[in-house]
Amino acid sequence: MSDAVSSFIEWVVTTPFSLFLQSELWVIPTVQTVHILCVAIVLTAAAMLDLRLLGLIARGQSVVSLTQRFLPAAWVALGLLAITGSLLIIAEPARSLRALPFQLKMLMLLSVLILTVIFQKSVAANASRWDTAPASPGARITAVISLGLWLAIIVAGRWIAYAEIG
Repeated sequence: MSDAVSSFIEWVVTTPFSLFLQSELWVIPTVQTVHILCVAIVLTAAAMLDLRLLGLIARGQSVVSLTQRFLPAAWVALGLLAITGSLLIIAEPARSLRALPFQLKMLMLLSVLILTVIFQKSVAANASRWDTAPASPGARITAVISLGLWLAIIVAGRWIAYAEIG
């Protein structure tokens, strides 16, 4: 771990806000509960869209309608995840910032968010094609990658609690 990161961690953990988060017994369980509920919302939205692209569910519904139905809630939940995740990091920066699972989680999260933005723009730009044609092989591969990344993100998130802090 670099000296800059170690210094940053030492600074964060001693800020009044971090000390508040660490000392109030109700804060971390509440933040974790909201975080987990938002994970459920995001995973459900991703699963519904990805499984539809794979032709496994909701074949009678268009990709456009499902995108319009699920992605707005997913983006709101992702915003809340960013807030709650930041609070968890501020409360225990060493636990997150030094942990390999956290770093992997953030890399996978960035990857799947880019994938989701590209997908959403494609659906918006080509709505008539998404409404009438079955998902292309590329869209189905993207769906498998998306599902895999979301599941790996969840595993990495749980792994953080058990990882050795380096």
